[in-house]
Parts: sequence; C-alpha cells; structure tokens
Amino acid sequence: MTQIALIRHGPTDWNAEHRLQGRTDRPLSDEGQAKVSEWHVPDTYREFEWVSSPLNRAQQTAEILSLEIVRLEPAIIEMDWGAWEGHTRAELEEIYGEEVSIRAARGLDLRPHNGESPRDVRDRVAAWARDVAAAGQPTGAVCHQGIIRAALSLATGWSMVGKPPEKMDWASAHIFEADADGGFEVAALNVSLLDGGGA
Repeated sequence: MTQIALIRHGPTDWNAEHRLQGRTDRPLSDEGQAKVSEWHVPDTYREFEWVSSPLNRAQQTAEILSLEIVRLEPAIIEMDWGAWEGHTRAELEEIYGEEVSIRAARGLDLRPHNGESPRDVRDRVAAWARDVAAAGQPTGAVCHQGIIRAALSLATGWSMVGKPPEKMDWASAHIFEADADGGFEVAALNVSLLDGGGA
C-alpha cells in the first residue's frame, strides 16, 4: 500500500458566501491566506512527492505551505458543478425549484445541470490513486473538498447520501492508503495542520 496525503486549499470569498465553486478559479481570500499561514505540514508528509490541483487556490495554498510541487495534476481538480457554479443553495432553489433537492438526494449520482457527478469525481480519483500506488511513491496533494470526499467514499463505501461517516476538519491532512489493484483505505483522518508539524 502507498500513502496519499490530501489537504484542502484554504478559504476563498466564495467559500465564505457558501457559493458552489467547482472549476471557477477563485483565489484565496485575505482571510484564507492568513489561515493557511498558520498551518504546518508534519515532516512525515512533507517528505512525500507533492502535486497540486491546477486551480489557483490550491497552488496558492501549496506555496504558502512551502511545499515543493512536482506537477499540476488534472485528476484532482474540483468537481465541475456546471450551471450551478457561483450560486448558493437558496439561489439554485429560486432558479430550479425542487429539482435541486431531488438531484441532491441522489448522492453519488447527483448531477448538476451541465456538470459532473460525485461518482465521476470518485472514478478519476480512484484511477489517479491506482497510478500513485503503481509508482510506489508516497504522494501528497493540495486539492479540494470534493476530492477528499471522493477519497472518503472510496475508502468507506459512503454513498454521499446524508452526512459523511467521519466529521472532516479542513485545517488538516487526510491520509489514505492505495494499492495498484484499486484497494483504498483510510490511514488517518484529521491530522491537524495547526499542531506545529515541524515546518
């Protein structure tokens, strides 16, 4: 098994406004930059090979954390929310009515108008994890909530209907183990980045 450490990017203005962000390339907010500046990646994981989502907010987070990014990884870009991007839940209900709740209840098979489903995201995360395991190189990734939720789904079988099986703290690293045959397990969740990890 090969370890994979996942860190979500710091907050943006749209996160604060509860807007679906998806592929929209919002930068970290001033508050987000300040929060990330308080994070420290533990030495154990700092030694991993690090990759980043192509989106600016992930790259900014990696830079503030002084992580040496070896490449941008398209497989860990955030879910494409299609026509829903930029909207709050209340705004979407004004536009689409009860269709929003109907689609949300599908969990992994929720598909926004002209967007990607969480199952699509999980499939590409699984393929990426198999490649990491095949290479045998412990890898860290600065990515997105949707990617980490996909990893949790892969590891636990969570259907994304209802609350996740574990409460996720986003000022943390989440550690998984992958093998080249598709096995995927939780190693450690919520490894705090606020504990002074020797950075």
